[in-house]
Amino acid sequence: MIDESAEPPEADEPAATTPETAPPVPDEPVAATPETAPPVPVDEPPAATPAPALEQDLDDDADDSPTPRVKPAIPGADLEVDIVLEGADPLAQEDEEALEAAAAAAEEDRADEQPVAAVIDLAAGARYRATGKRKTAVARVILRPGNGAYTINGKTLDAYFPRPALGRNIRQPLEVVGYDDRMDVVARLHGGGVSAQAGALRHGVSRALLEADPNLRGELKRRGFLTRDPRVKERKKAGLKKARKRPQFSKR
Repeated sequence: MIDESAEPPEADEPAATTPETAPPVPDEPVAATPETAPPVPVDEPPAATPAPALEQDLDDDADDSPTPRVKPAIPGADLEVDIVLEGADPLAQEDEEALEAAAAAAEEDRADEQPVAAVIDLAAGARYRATGKRKTAVARVILRPGNGAYTINGKTLDAYFPRPALGRNIRQPLEVVGYDDRMDVVARLHGGGVSAQAGALRHGVSRALLEADPNLRGELKRRGFLTRDPRVKERKKAGLKKARKRPQFSKR
C-alpha cells in the first residue's frame, strides 16, 4: 500500500553549475612572484680605490676650515687726488695740464719726423710779416734773420709766457721747418688771455713762414698751424645766469 501521509517528493531543482560544466574562462596573466621572477643581473660596482676616498677626506677637511675674511675695497681708492690750491683757478690748471700733455705728444711726433726742407731767403734786410688770431687776441708778427730770439711786447718769450707748454706750442712752426735757430721773431700782442695770445702768436708765425716760402703750405696745413681756431666763449644773455644756464625754477 502507498503511504499517503508521506509528502510528495519535491521537483528536482536544476543542478548547480559545476566547475566541470562552467564555460571556459580565458587565462589571465599571472603576476610573477618574487619566487617565480627571473633573476635580474646586477652590475657590481667597481672596487673603490683609496685615492678618491683620500681626496674626499681632504675636501671635507677643507670645507670644515674657516673661510678667511677678505677686506672690502674702499670706493674711490684707485682715483687720483685732485687738490686745488686756495685762490687758484681750477680751469686754468686743467687747461695748463691739457696743454702740457698735448705738447708732450707733439714732441714725440716731432722726434719721429724729419724737419721739412724749406728754402727761405735769409738776407740781412729780409722781413716777413703776418697777422695771427685766436679768440679775441691778435698778434702782429715779423720774422727776420737771427739766432732764434723772441721779442714779444718788448719782453722775452719765457718772461711773457711763463708756462712751458705755451712756449713749446709757439716754437713749433719754426722747429718744423728747421729755422728755429736761424730766425728771430718780433711780435706785438693785444686782446684775449694768455692762452689765446699764445695761439695767435703761433698762427702769426706760421703765416709769416708761408710768406717766406709758399711751398710750406701743405706741411703747415697738415699739422694744423694755419687753421684759425674759431672757438670763443658764448656771450651771456639777458635773463640767464650764463650763456645758456637758466635760473632755478621756484613755484612760490
